[in-house]
Amino acid sequence: MPTPPPRLQPPVDTVRDHISGPVDARVTLLEYGDYQCAYCRRAHAGIMELRDERLPGQLRYVFRHFPNERLHPQAQLAAEAAEAAAAQDRFWDMHEHLFAHQDALDRDSLVQGARELGLDAERFAHELDDHTHAGRVRADFDSAEQSGARATPTFFVNDRRYDGPWDQESVLEAIERPLGWKIRLLAEQFAGLSASSGLLMLIGALVALLWANSPWREAYTALWETELAITLGRHALGLSLHEWVNDGLIVIFFFVVGLEIKRELTVGHLTERRQAALPIAAALGGMLCPALTYLIFNSGGPDSSAWGVPIATDTAFALGLLAMLGRTVPLSLRIFVAAAAIADDVGAILVIAVFYTDDLALVSIAVAVAFFGVALILNWMRVYRPLPYAVTGIALWMAVLYSGLHPTLAGVLLAFTIPTRSSPNTYTLLGQSQAIFHSMESPAIGERSESRYQSAVRALESMVERMLSPSQRLERDLQQWSAYLVLPLFALANVGITLSADALDVLQPVGLGIIAGLALGKPLGVTLGAWLAVRAGFAAKPDDFGWRQVVGAGFLCGIGFTMSFLIADVAFAGSDLLPLAKFSVMLASVISGTVGWMLLRGVREG
Repeated sequence: MPTPPPRLQPPVDTVRDHISGPVDARVTLLEYGDYQCAYCRRAHAGIMELRDERLPGQLRYVFRHFPNERLHPQAQLAAEAAEAAAAQDRFWDMHEHLFAHQDALDRDSLVQGARELGLDAERFAHELDDHTHAGRVRADFDSAEQSGARATPTFFVNDRRYDGPWDQESVLEAIERPLGWKIRLLAEQFAGLSASSGLLMLIGALVALLWANSPWREAYTALWETELAITLGRHALGLSLHEWVNDGLIVIFFFVVGLEIKRELTVGHLTERRQAALPIAAALGGMLCPALTYLIFNSGGPDSSAWGVPIATDTAFALGLLAMLGRTVPLSLRIFVAAAAIADDVGAILVIAVFYTDDLALVSIAVAVAFFGVALILNWMRVYRPLPYAVTGIALWMAVLYSGLHPTLAGVLLAFTIPTRSSPNTYTLLGQSQAIFHSMESPAIGERSESRYQSAVRALESMVERMLSPSQRLERDLQQWSAYLVLPLFALANVGITLSADALDVLQPVGLGIIAGLALGKPLGVTLGAWLAVRAGFAAKPDDFGWRQVVGAGFLCGIGFTMSFLIADVAFAGSDLLPLAKFSVMLASVISGTVGWMLLRGVREG
């Protein structure tokens, strides 16, 4: 999920920080810098011009130390020298001197510089030798890491990290904040809220439930039954809006989650076989226990065949609630839940195909397999353009749609065919980028500056494209659409259940079986499956979450909705118990989500 630039930690302190310019200036430009960093030196002149000429009297400049000793072995001592000068009220004089003499930052040169500036050189040298100010430099370094600084220079404009270009016009735009920039910032701030996607989903669910039980309930039903068709000559694909959401748009969500799981399997938390086995074992347990729990209440009865209703997890809502918990939940637990939910949904799709589908279209399945093979061939041929995969993916989706299998399977399958790349050689790319910028300064004879600029931009764009693999790029580009369009629409289309008296009678065996299966069997199965796999040595649990969090995650997996509704539609087709089954799924999902939320939230507060 996209996040806005981090805020400065801690904020500027007029007593502690080194400030140049009016203390009450409307704009604060803070730099985390390194005195041996060539890029910091280049940016320094522009900062001074910005302060003195472009924004006179309106900008205060703050400098904090962020020495990179691995790349710049003299940076730490230079930072301590600046603090030693600050102890004699001459920080900014030494600051200018260090950037002006970046090639002479050894101990003796620093002491000589102190003499030239008229400082008490003996005191200065003594403090350097004793590393008197190392703690002050370390405090700045720690604050840089807390603020999300990863390189030098890193700038903050009014306490928010600035990630744009360093040229003056770009920095001025960030400072002056025109309307377009403000709108973009507000969007980034909302997207960065851990609760943003989940909040929109919950609003969609609440609106749907109220609408479906209001005097305008017929309009709700009519809206989602409206048919939308795509025609091509004599051929047409016509689906209701509800089907377009459940069988079409939601595939995008499963595609994005599939990309995320693939990334974790190839370069992330699930690269090791035993770690990947953990969510699979949890998913198997999370399917078996709910089915057995349902059969305890309905074994031998006329509705025993509906045991598949409580086995499924709604990935969208589970991950949405997980996102609302923010940093309380470690990334590895989110990956665990996502992987388990995906495996669970794939299992539910197979259950529908095997136990609840009377007539599979074998020809369509064969066509789907063929298009999946085409996508694999594209991967094998190292085709990195997204268009061939998009065309193949649409064909794969249509084949799965007509096969009798659930179309979300197409999104997961396609995600695993999108190619990844090995990490680029950053040293080579750095040399290439320097050569490109050098060419802009030294044009060939007869070459126009505009032509040179356009060529350089195209070359830089190609380099940026190389930095991200096709899989990473698609994940980045589709995440926002998935989180802020697909999921809220999905909630709006699926939670509109009419709450009649019969639907509320959950004490019937069907209702009890579904509620107990999701709210009790699911967390028990997820936890037991994961624990047994770890005890048997087949799987490994990451160290950054405990078993209490696994139990909480198990309750979140008890949120049924999508797949549970789908199985209920098939298992109770033509039955008066269908509304009861759906309401039971909703009630169990609310119970599971609430208990899971409290357990995971309690980890932070406990």
